[in-house]
Amino acid sequence: MARYTGAVCRLCRREGMKLYLKGDRCYSGKCSFETKKGHVPGQHGPSQMRKKVSEYGIQLREKQKVRRIYGIQEKQFRIYFKKAERQKGVTGENLLSLLECRLDNVIFRLGMASSRIDARQVVRHGHFLVNGKKVDIPSYLVKVGDVITLRENSVKSPKFVDMAAAIVHRTAPKWLEVDKDNLSGKVIARPERDDIDLPINEQLIVELYSR
Repeated sequence: MARYTGAVCRLCRREGMKLYLKGDRCYSGKCSFETKKGHVPGQHGPSQMRKKVSEYGIQLREKQKVRRIYGIQEKQFRIYFKKAERQKGVTGENLLSLLECRLDNVIFRLGMASSRIDARQVVRHGHFLVNGKKVDIPSYLVKVGDVITLRENSVKSPKFVDMAAAIVHRTAPKWLEVDKDNLSGKVIARPERDDIDLPINEQLIVELYSR
């Protein structure tokens, strides 16, 4: 599946907010969103910032923002939305819960990767096990009770040695249980809306797809 391969900092500027796509760099003074003051790519002059945005445009931007946060292409995002519609409960909240349960996101939430982009890469390289079996599909949906562990052969890799030192300072959401000493985690509950600390208005996405 094709993916965006350009400068990810441009995506933050396009959405007018930090999406934290580059991990630790986003928290430093090197973040281009800060140095370029959040200007939309290609934007010249204050007149462009006063352009009126339609209701459809607002809904579209919200959908694009969520897609970019989780690194998902349009076709796959629609699949998640349709699945969320079929589930019991509120469609928008179901959608976010499904996205949170992606293996790459769970690795990031556990603190075992600096960003979702980084998490996607280490999953694809087969560094993690789910319930003792290697899973190299970033979109794999974890379930309550699943245990995620780092492969024994990967523990001594310089990348994960650094990660082991950094994970001490990271906090996992309450629906995940992390064992920082053994570099493993467990899904102890389904993520609820209150557990997702992202500035997202999921109702706008529901309205967009209901047109």
